[in-house]
Amino acid sequence: MRRRGKFTVDLVFALKTALTVSVLVAALPAAAEIWRFGLIGDVPYSRAERAELPKMLSAIADSHVDFIAHIGDFKHGADRCDDAVFEDRRQLFDDSRAPFVFIPGDNEWSDCTRLNNGGYVALERLDKLRQLFWHDGQSLGRRKLALERQPGSYVEHARWRLGPVLFVSFNLPGGNNNWGLTQQPSAEFLARNPHVLAWLRENFALARREKLRGIVLMFQANPGFIHHAQGFPHSGYRDFLVALREETLNFPGQVVAVHGDTHISRIDKPLRDARGKRIDNFTRVETFGYPIMGWTRGVIDSEAPALFRFETHAWPPARP
Repeated sequence: MRRRGKFTVDLVFALKTALTVSVLVAALPAAAEIWRFGLIGDVPYSRAERAELPKMLSAIADSHVDFIAHIGDFKHGADRCDDAVFEDRRQLFDDSRAPFVFIPGDNEWSDCTRLNNGGYVALERLDKLRQLFWHDGQSLGRRKLALERQPGSYVEHARWRLGPVLFVSFNLPGGNNNWGLTQQPSAEFLARNPHVLAWLRENFALARREKLRGIVLMFQANPGFIHHAQGFPHSGYRDFLVALREETLNFPGQVVAVHGDTHISRIDKPLRDARGKRIDNFTRVETFGYPIMGWTRGVIDSEAPALFRFETHAWPPARP
């Protein structure tokens, strides 16, 4: 009886101890989760940049990013839009050791009608890009990232998840979104723009529905945030910025827009509400661009109130 009683006391003590440890562990704060991604754009524009880009992509992969995104313009605006250039860039991007997402810019389709670009038909060049870069539901790169594409013809519009953040790509090129040179928009713009706006609203709705903490929008053009806030919107981007402002104001998390086009590496908050007040949950990230090479690392930190932070890295890196 004594031995049985001692066993019972020991068992009760052990259970109480285990319960106390479980309560203490549950009370500890969850460990922070970190995700990283690399951003480039408007590169390569020269033979020197073409020679350096594989080295830069290798260095970005070595920094343990979950993916690399190229925000459009993979050649100089004065260079030809020949198949050989497109195939070279496809091979270059597909050789990335990190999953690689390419988003189209004007230099590789809408501007290809220029004589010094080869005098191509713009939509024919866009279709060629679709065949090479967006023909399935995966990213480029040696390691693949699963992508969900917008149903229909605009397969360059894609989305994917990284932690608590939704990433969304758009065909929104520089050059006033291919509006054209007159006051009347081009037929191509009229056909594409409704799909762009629908994709924008659909993905904000998805992010709200799934209670995500952030959404990152990726497109090539600088849509003229400041001009829009001053009441002088660019015709090709006006509808997009109106919808972006509405959706950002109705989203409880953080919104990031990543673009290239004007070749100024910067991180700021240029989006304003209708009264001109800064919208604080919105951040613009513009990538490096010719003639300055570099890349931007985005970090998602689950414990940070701002959720995102961004670090710029010039290339080649400065020597110690």
